[in-house]
Amino acid sequence: MSNVDNDNPATAPSADKWTETEPNAPFEESSGMQSPSKSSKEWKLIEKIVGNLGTEQRRSRRWGIFFKSVTFIYLFALLGLIGSGVSTTDLTSSDSYTALVDVRGVIADDEWANADIIVSGLRAAFEADGTQAVVLRINSPGGSPVQAGYVYDEMRRLRTLHPAVPLYAVITDLGASGAYYIAAAADEIYADKASLVGSIGVTASGFGFVDAMEELGVERRHYTSGEHKAFLDPFSDEKSSEVRFWRTVLENTHQQFIAKVKEGRGERLKDNDQLFSGLIWNGEQALELGLVDGLGSAGYVAREVVGVEEIIDFSVQPDAFAEFTESLGIAAGKVIMQVVGSPMQMR
Repeated sequence: MSNVDNDNPATAPSADKWTETEPNAPFEESSGMQSPSKSSKEWKLIEKIVGNLGTEQRRSRRWGIFFKSVTFIYLFALLGLIGSGVSTTDLTSSDSYTALVDVRGVIADDEWANADIIVSGLRAAFEADGTQAVVLRINSPGGSPVQAGYVYDEMRRLRTLHPAVPLYAVITDLGASGAYYIAAAADEIYADKASLVGSIGVTASGFGFVDAMEELGVERRHYTSGEHKAFLDPFSDEKSSEVRFWRTVLENTHQQFIAKVKEGRGERLKDNDQLFSGLIWNGEQALELGLVDGLGSAGYVAREVVGVEEIIDFSVQPDAFAEFTESLGIAAGKVIMQVVGSPMQMR
């Protein structure tokens, strides 16, 4: 092993050799190594890009929060305006008026036209000091016989409690099935000449998916305790005994309906074998059959029959937020129930 003597000019490395080992030497660049100055520039560029991206993201978040806040403020303000509408009962300066209660849409527990809401309006109308008469304005295809029965019974009870306040039903576009059940409790019924009235019957419907399941290769597994616990299951074959039994339930409910109509209308009903068949008539035909007492609107009844033209609306108004969510289509469960099978209805 030989030693290099740096003090000896003969053995000391030449200046040219030392130059080749300097940081900027060409052979280091060719070997892939980067100089400190070049690396520093790249890092600064990366930091600048990352910083700009962060700034843009923060700016986007701020604008997103701003616009979302504005949207929510607008929606809540809109709902507040709808929900805070002043009742017409607060605007009257008269001591005497005709009270109005609306029945709109399907009569069912989960609909706005349910017994609790309708009855609340009727009670408020009857108990108000200035009420000279109550008009129940109906535009409904019917619905639950239970809900209709509740309203019918309450109408009769309120008439007994307030014998001096007459109760009129006015059918606008449609007063069918369960809606007519309710109307029959009124002292008198009015309709337009083109209104649809009647449909005194009971229905229950659904679908059968047995063949479709076989085509798809789907096996039904349904475990029950009780011979008829899977009664009218849409995914199983119908049993004739269960169908016959279900028809007796529908027929019995139909007879209850007929009895209430006869109780309310009495001798005004004409003798017609089609009256309780489920058929529906227009206002003029209904007048001939004794299903209604006259032709006219709620305004006509207030002005010409009651003799008090001013009308005050005692209807319980829909909740604004509930209407808003309903309009967005949050009703998938109802659609599924309509496909699989509907409960017994007066429609």
